[in-house]
Amino acid sequence: MYEKLNEVVQRFEDLSNQLLDPAVFSDRKRYAQIAKERAGLEPVVTTYRRFKDVVRQIEDSEQLLEDSDPEIRDLAHQELLTLRQRRDELDAHLEVLLLPKDPRDDKNIIVEIRAGTGGEEAALFVGDLFRMYTRFAETQAWKVEILSAHETELRGFKEVVAMISGKQVFSRLKYESGVHRVQRVPETEAQGRIHTSAVTVAVLPEAEEVEVEVREEDLKIDTYRSSGAGGQHVNVTDSAIRITHIPTGVVVTCQDERSQFKNKAKAMKILRAKLLEAEREAQEREERETRRSQVGSGDRSERIRTYNFPQNRLTDHRVGLTIYQLDRIMEGEIDDMLSQVRAWFQAEELKAGRGE
Repeated sequence: MYEKLNEVVQRFEDLSNQLLDPAVFSDRKRYAQIAKERAGLEPVVTTYRRFKDVVRQIEDSEQLLEDSDPEIRDLAHQELLTLRQRRDELDAHLEVLLLPKDPRDDKNIIVEIRAGTGGEEAALFVGDLFRMYTRFAETQAWKVEILSAHETELRGFKEVVAMISGKQVFSRLKYESGVHRVQRVPETEAQGRIHTSAVTVAVLPEAEEVEVEVREEDLKIDTYRSSGAGGQHVNVTDSAIRITHIPTGVVVTCQDERSQFKNKAKAMKILRAKLLEAEREAQEREERETRRSQVGSGDRSERIRTYNFPQNRLTDHRVGLTIYQLDRIMEGEIDDMLSQVRAWFQAEELKAGRGE
């Protein structure tokens, strides 16, 4: 690991020197590429330098254990306990930083939230989850754009599809895919009984046109009139779009805009993301046939989380995490939860890499 770290430091220093080159500085595109690569290496280099500094402090303190003054030896012994713990923490962090980077981590995402079992209560929870992610996005200075939304009569949603854009969006939210179960007493429940409903969340990295080839002849495009809750027409023109990708059977609809052109553009964004995700899942299935341990498969058929409102409790079943602050989580305070889930998946990757 340390040989790899020294290589990273050398590369970081080479890139830093390149940024000082007037020829590079005058080439905006090249300068931006080098600066981006350097920024990606900086957390590793900074942590490694801290690690080496702590190792030097440990060596100095170990020498003091031989001092003739017992008070100095005692202070050195206490300091060593703290320094060795810090060294081990930095060492573990470096292992995580050296994990192969997911090339999708910097991408924007398309998030799809759909009502599952539970009828109107599930539809209401779709809106609650979308609000939770939107509030979190605001704290991260991310942009949220609704691509498609199908509202129900009681102001719930059959589904919400949105684009979330910003720094490290996929990296932070990629483990949210799966079945989210809610347990609570619906407002319409006269007997006060707890109902259990389910909502599915899919997090798809945005696909660039160069990543997914979509041929016009492979598309079947239908137009129809947009309609809102209760079947009332949103407008009287055929602006809603349904695109069917004939080779795969993937169907995407969009009726959020009054403009047929805008709806088609949004639908194509969703289609590209779906096709890219289908291609990735096919590759993962192939890998699983030859590799028994598959970390983070993102199987959406699994129940990943339960939101229990009577107990103010959230439980993530994958990582064994329970938090009794559901009210705050539903207000978008999910940063700590996301970090704990991500740390668990990183630990699983490390185990797989060591063959444990």
